[in-house]
Amino acid sequence: MKNTPSTDAQTARLERHLSLTRRNFLRGLGVCMALPVFESSLAPVLRAATAASAGTGHPLGVTSTGAPLRMAFVYFPNGAHQQAWWPTGEGAAFELGRTMQPLAALKSSIQVVGGLDHKNAEPGNDGAGDHARANATFLTGVRARKTDSADIQAGISVDQLAAQQIGHLTRFSSLELSCDSVRKSGSCDSGYSCAYQYNLSWRSASTPMTPEPNPRLVFERLFGSGAPGERQKNFELRQRTQKSLLDFVLDDTHALQRQLTSNDRAKLDEYLTGVRAIEQRIQRTESFGALPDPHAEVPSGIPGDFGEHMDLMYDLLAMAFQTDSTRIATLLLANDGSNRAFTEIGIPEGHHYCSHHRNNPELMGKVADIDLHYMKRFARFLEKLDQTKDVDGKSLLHNSMIVYGCGNADGNRHTHTNLPVVLAGAGGGTLTPGRYAKYNSQPMSNLFLSMNDRLGIRGLDRIGDSSGRLAGV
Repeated sequence: MKNTPSTDAQTARLERHLSLTRRNFLRGLGVCMALPVFESSLAPVLRAATAASAGTGHPLGVTSTGAPLRMAFVYFPNGAHQQAWWPTGEGAAFELGRTMQPLAALKSSIQVVGGLDHKNAEPGNDGAGDHARANATFLTGVRARKTDSADIQAGISVDQLAAQQIGHLTRFSSLELSCDSVRKSGSCDSGYSCAYQYNLSWRSASTPMTPEPNPRLVFERLFGSGAPGERQKNFELRQRTQKSLLDFVLDDTHALQRQLTSNDRAKLDEYLTGVRAIEQRIQRTESFGALPDPHAEVPSGIPGDFGEHMDLMYDLLAMAFQTDSTRIATLLLANDGSNRAFTEIGIPEGHHYCSHHRNNPELMGKVADIDLHYMKRFARFLEKLDQTKDVDGKSLLHNSMIVYGCGNADGNRHTHTNLPVVLAGAGGGTLTPGRYAKYNSQPMSNLFLSMNDRLGIRGLDRIGDSSGRLAGV
């Protein structure tokens, strides 16, 4: 999509409106509660968004009414039990299968999307390692380099391509969450690095965005530490401490530079790049004024119950969207290949073990039960978004695009075609929910291109193995 100079100027004005109006709103409240923001406070944004959308269809990072447009990707592991997953019928005349029954009340707000593939997750010449490839390919669309050493290589993920252009509109350019362990190195799947299997988001081909599994740390990162009403003061103290430490580090390194060899200076420059990035994050956070302070207690940490852990991470994601702390997020429920047992629903065997059911009816039933357990948590999250009003009077779900899926299709056979995918939300009115859409073997990356178009992302012609936009989504 090519913009004219006048369109670029309109978009720039819109971005300034978004930033300044939010900042003034937050400063006026001091320590504020979570959104909703009052509609009157964003009237200039609504007008600017309508003007900016003229001729392009998609202002940058907002809906046509000026509300924030949000995008999230939720990953569940080990494929889906096919017979229980897929609906019957087609288009708007579809009936949900057993796995999706928890979404029945939200049927008009979801699309079940069939016929999307990740061919780069297939073995090819790389042999075994389907679980690692499924994770690494899911949001990048590229074939991960088979290595368990430091020379990992995947691709920039769809969320980070969006964050590069709209991340500056919020306090956090993106949010990466997990309900699993964090592993950055080592061998995990048939010669593939653990980095592939435990990360969804990739800032560059060699740099995954490490997700946070601890709800307490996520909450404190978003809203500060301490009890409600104390967080702004604690945040300001932490910012001052960080800046003092950075000043000390920079002063110390300036003196040190004169004593270093050229090779050591190169290493120091690389280190200072990270220090400057921290500085920029502090400055950016300060530019948005006071922190939103939802009247909620800080989570105590990672719960022992996995269902509760998922619910907490979903709740934090909802709060991050509600407070416009970020508009881009990923949530890895468990790494592909996870062998977690689900004793809470009467399944003592591991998930991965059950997924290789070899058509054993008992094991197939257990896989379907696990899929249903995951879906119930996702449905609860969507219901929360649907019940929360946004700035334009619509729901958060209406103004969101949320992909729920897996890079494996049939866990028994390790297939990567016709992936199990649900697209929830209306994208601010730009999507067509309430249907079962069947496509004829298209790269899943085509869906990602279409989603980023709706965010107003410019100059993006390809993601991974995409072959074009996904028509009619």
